Amino acid sequence: MNAKTDPETFKAALKAGIRYAEGRGAVEFEATDSASDKALYVYRLLVHDRLIAPMPEDQVSEMAVRHRLAMWYSHLPPGHPLLSEPAKAR
Repeated sequence: MNAKTDPETFKAALKAGIRYAEGRGAVEFEATDSASDKALYVYRLLVHDRLIAPMPEDQVSEMAVRHRLAMWYSHLPPGHPLLSEPAKAR
């Protein structure tokens, strides 16, 4: 299975994207926000910050956003801070 279709890669990408967005102070997600809403927000933020290329608006779909986030995540260099889980506060 490749990064384009691997659900585990998307889950890791979404977690990393959420850490990026919240760490940047751009958003504070709520527990009731859907994964689709979070993914679309993270995608648009990454486009805004010029970390990924935008898709034509008529091609933006849930599957396309999932694919873009998975590809972004799979191209992060080894040792990138977003690749590791943050330490939990005690």
